Amino acid sequence: MSAAFAAIGGKWKLTLLYWLAHGECHFAGLRRLGAPITPKVLAEQLRELEADGLVERVVTGPIPAPIIYRLTSYGTTVLPVVEGVRVWGEAHLQRTNDQATPDESMRCTHAIA
Repeated sequence: MSAAFAAIGGKWKLTLLYWLAHGECHFAGLRRLGAPITPKVLAEQLRELEADGLVERVVTGPIPAPIIYRLTSYGTTVLPVVEGVRVWGEAHLQRTNDQATPDESMRCTHAIA
C-alpha cells in the first residue's frame, strides 16, 4: 500500500491521471481543468508522476512551445484503480446526499474507457 500511495497518493494525482486518461493535454489545459490547483502544485504533481513513470512530458518544439503531458503505457495500468476510485466517489456522494459535493470543475463524471 505504501508504494501505491507514494506513486498516486498526492492530492491531485488521481485527478490528473483521470484527465490524462481522456487524452494528452498541455500544462495550461490541465491548469484550466483544475481551477483550484496552483501552477506550482500542478508542476510538482506532474513531476512526481513523471518520475514514477506514469506520465510522459513531451516537448513539442523550441521554447516557448507548449509541453504536452500524456500517460505512459505504464501509466495506463493504474487506470482501473482511478476508475474504481471515481465510481466509489460517485456512490459516496449519492449515499451522503451530495453533502460533500466537490467544486463542479472537479467532478469527474465520465467513465474511463
